[in-house]
Amino acid sequence: MRRKDREITDRTEMEALLAEAPVCRVAMADGGEPYVVPLCFGYDNNAIYIHSAKEGKKIAMLTQNPRCCVEADICDGPIPNESPCAWEFRYKSIICTGTAHLLADAREKNMALNCILRHYGEKDHQFTEKELERVCVIKIVIGEMTGKKHGY
Repeated sequence: MRRKDREITDRTEMEALLAEAPVCRVAMADGGEPYVVPLCFGYDNNAIYIHSAKEGKKIAMLTQNPRCCVEADICDGPIPNESPCAWEFRYKSIICTGTAHLLADAREKNMALNCILRHYGEKDHQFTEKELERVCVIKIVIGEMTGKKHGY
């Protein structure tokens, strides 16, 4: 990291940012073509959980290449300066690299979907077999996590 003065090194602080962030962005690659998509998510025990339709570009790309990158941030706006070139931004951000796994087990899918619900302040729900069959649930196991902040 170029700006060591902005680096977040405490894992607990990084996990707190993941708990607060309203959305994550998952970046994937298919050959030479990058693709990034914003998603609702949940975080627990070194894994990010997302859900999706069972078909589409995201699922095709993750099936072909399960390596991905996840970004989440909290942005509180610019820090103005007299010189427009000296403006900065108040933010905290996390970047994780990991491997995506499409979950097949109903119990795991139920747990993952409830993790996402809890992230948004909802209570656990017992999903029906039909509900679980309709959705693709993805577990991204984090290999590396880095964080950066400014203005806090």
